[in-house]
Amino acid sequence: MPDAPASFAEMPNGRYRFERELGRGGMAIVYLATDLKYDRQVAIKVLQPDAATAVGSERFQREIQMTARLSHPNILPLYESANRSGLQYFVMPYVEGGSLREKMTREGQLGLEETIAITRDVASALDYAHERGIVHRDIKPENILLQREHALVTDFGIALATRTPGGARLTEMGTSLGTPHYMSPEQLSGERDVDGRVDIYSLGAVVYEML
Repeated sequence: MPDAPASFAEMPNGRYRFERELGRGGMAIVYLATDLKYDRQVAIKVLQPDAATAVGSERFQREIQMTARLSHPNILPLYESANRSGLQYFVMPYVEGGSLREKMTREGQLGLEETIAITRDVASALDYAHERGIVHRDIKPENILLQREHALVTDFGIALATRTPGGARLTEMGTSLGTPHYMSPEQLSGERDVDGRVDIYSLGAVVYEML
C-alpha cells in the first residue's frame, strides 16, 4: 500500500496488509492494517524518526516489555512490537469507536453521566498501572479510545516507566514527555522524579474539557 512504510513490505510471510493511515502526531504515525495470520483488523503505530531516536531502540523494547504486561479491561493491549529496518513500531487492536477527541469534536460538550463513566474507566486503568510503577505521562483525549460503552487508555507502549522492578530510574534528567495543554507543572519543568499524580492532573484537564 502506498501509505505503508517501505520497510514493512519486507515483513516475513506478508503478515500485515496496510489499508490506510489513521492519523499522525509528533510521536508516531498510526496505520489501519489487516493481520492476515489471524484475519483481524489492527492498528500499527510507527514511531516518528525523531521520537525513535530520542527513546532509543533498547530502551523502547525494555519499556514495551514492561507495559505489555499490563492486563486491565480499560487498557488497550499490545499484540506485538519490533524494530524493522530502523522503524520502531507496535501493533494494537483496532478500536472502531475512535478517540475521545473525535467524539468531542463531533458532539461538543458531553453530559455529566457520560463524563463520569469515561473518567471512572480511565482512572481505573491509571490506578492499576500506578500500582505497578508505570506512569503514562501523556493522558489526553487522543489517547482515550471508546469501545461501545467503555473507555480504553492507549499509548502505554511508549509511556516511560518510573522504575524497573529493581528500582532503577529510566527517565533521564530534563526529559519532558507529554502534551503541553495537559501536562502538570512538574512535567513542563522537566522534573525527574514525577509519579502517578501527573496522570491525575492530566485526567483532571480532560474532565474539564469534556464538561
